Amino acid sequence: MAELLLLDSNIRLWVVLPIVLISFSVGLIRHYLSRLLQGDRRLELEQLSDSQVLHRSQNLREYGKYLPQQSFLMRKHFFNNAESGFFRRTRRKVVPRNPITDPRMLTDMMKANLTNVLPMILIGGWINWAFSGFVTTKIPFPLTLQFKPMLQRGIELVSLDAAWVSSASWYFLNVFGLRSLYSLLLGQDNAANHSRSLPHQIAGSARSAPPDTNKAFKAEWEALEIVDHKWALDGVEDELMARDLNFEEFYSSDCSRNTF
Repeated sequence: MAELLLLDSNIRLWVVLPIVLISFSVGLIRHYLSRLLQGDRRLELEQLSDSQVLHRSQNLREYGKYLPQQSFLMRKHFFNNAESGFFRRTRRKVVPRNPITDPRMLTDMMKANLTNVLPMILIGGWINWAFSGFVTTKIPFPLTLQFKPMLQRGIELVSLDAAWVSSASWYFLNVFGLRSLYSLLLGQDNAANHSRSLPHQIAGSARSAPPDTNKAFKAEWEALEIVDHKWALDGVEDELMARDLNFEEFYSSDCSRNTF
């Protein structure tokens, strides 16, 4: 039966494309609504400084091979010296935040649910009601029967091939499939992506300080302590000179062939 199934061309214009446009528009609205509700997150100077120090240390571990050995050791000494290292002598007073008693965290959780969970439930339910019973497209490769509940939500046909996709399932595929387009148009740190977890939404930007700064300092100290400097640009001058010589030889031989 699945091989003989033909879809009306009007389904493409009145079901497939509208669901794509609705999913994309809802993502854009969610992004700008989240930014509007989030407002300006004010970080204390100490939190911003600690986050920047951790970021500098991570860059040193990852890109320190492009620095001379003396420069690398100077930076490592600043962070990890046993007596005067930043990670060894710096201690912060950490006050644990309880989401039950902290009104700010409760407000952030309510905003996250308002902009992420609630629109997905409402729009998904409306699409399941408005476009109920439609078969929209077919996956271009065979699938097993275990995929039928995921791809054919709202259609109860045992004889239908598992590769066919219903309208409700097509909406959820668009919700998670448009992440690359959102990242291209809105940037990596956008609120249109459903896959972002709730703690990530509450945390705000990536530059915010970790919950326990002392544990983060200790973990970064241990990670930087085991890093050994390995000069990644060793012999690069000889390679450049060899390439220049090869280019000059090739250019001279090419000119000699073209002369009459």
